[in-house]
Amino acid sequence: MEAMFITSKAIKNGDRIPPQYTQEGQGAKSNISPPLEWYNVPEEAKCLALIMEDPEPQMENSPTSFTHWIVYNIPPTTKGLPEGFTTKGHDDSQDDSLSIREGMNDFKVPRYTGPNPPVGDHNYEFHLYALDDLPKVPKRPNKDRLLEAMEGHILEEAVLVGHYNKDHYGTDGVKGYHPTGQPNHSGPGRAQLKSQH
Repeated sequence: MEAMFITSKAIKNGDRIPPQYTQEGQGAKSNISPPLEWYNVPEEAKCLALIMEDPEPQMENSPTSFTHWIVYNIPPTTKGLPEGFTTKGHDDSQDDSLSIREGMNDFKVPRYTGPNPPVGDHNYEFHLYALDDLPKVPKRPNKDRLLEAMEGHILEEAVLVGHYNKDHYGTDGVKGYHPTGQPNHSGPGRAQLKSQH
């Protein structure tokens, strides 16, 4: 079977993230999640999980990465997430283990929060995980709790990478990510330049 990969009609691997998917926004759209699609999910997968992060925020007293979005308990038959996806309004009192849930990002909110780098060009990675079991986590887990629960259960991982900078700061024409392989498929998703989040 071919390798699992994640892609987006709005963001090609290695390209700049359109402003409507950032905190800066564009027109009436601001801070909404991009549409995502994935393919070749392993047949034995019980669920999927998605983590979006800035891998090298380079902030004072920052962690080694900065989490912008966590989605888990995604049914393996799901082909992607639409633009502006949210679980807001979901009734957590219902015992539905297959309901898609969102975890707590590093902005301390359980939803998508787009890029907003203060200066420089930052890379943002969408990690998709195929799991052989539902992660046993508390309500609205952060990334560390989710990764801990996923340990030993990851069947396959795919990565989509975009980058973003605020135009008025500029980047001297240099992109922060140099993708390898086919542009719409998952790559290693690691920055080649230091980011300064």
